[in-house]
Amino acid sequence: MRSIIASLATAAGLMSTGGALAYTMPEEVKQLPCLSCHAVDRKVIGPAWRDVGKKYKGVKTFDYNGKEYPLFEGLVKKVSNGGSGHWGSFPMPANDPTGAKKDKIEKMVRFVLSLG
Repeated sequence: MRSIIASLATAAGLMSTGGALAYTMPEEVKQLPCLSCHAVDRKVIGPAWRDVGKKYKGVKTFDYNGKEYPLFEGLVKKVSNGGSGHWGSFPMPANDPTGAKKDKIEKMVRFVLSLG
C-alpha cells in the first residue's frame, strides 16, 4: 500500500511539473520523492527548482545547521538530511539520512543548480 501511495505521489508530481520535462531531468531525479513537493517552474509545497537555481547562482557557500559548506556539498547535506529556514518555516524531510542515494541526490542538486 505504501509503495502505491508513493508511486501515485511521484506520478502526480511528474504530471504537475508541466515544463519540467522540457529540461533534461536525469532519470535518477525522477526516482526521488522530491517531485511530490517541488516542480521546476512553480512552487508546490517547496520552492520551484528554478527559483532555487536562481537564488544560488554565483553563491559559493551554504550554511547548514550552523556550519558553512561549499555550496554543492551543503545543498546535498540539506536534501539528504532535511531541515528548514532557507525557504520559510515548513521543514523539508530527510531524503537520505543513510547516504544510500547520495549519487542520485548529487545529480538532483546539479540539475537544480543548472536551472539558475
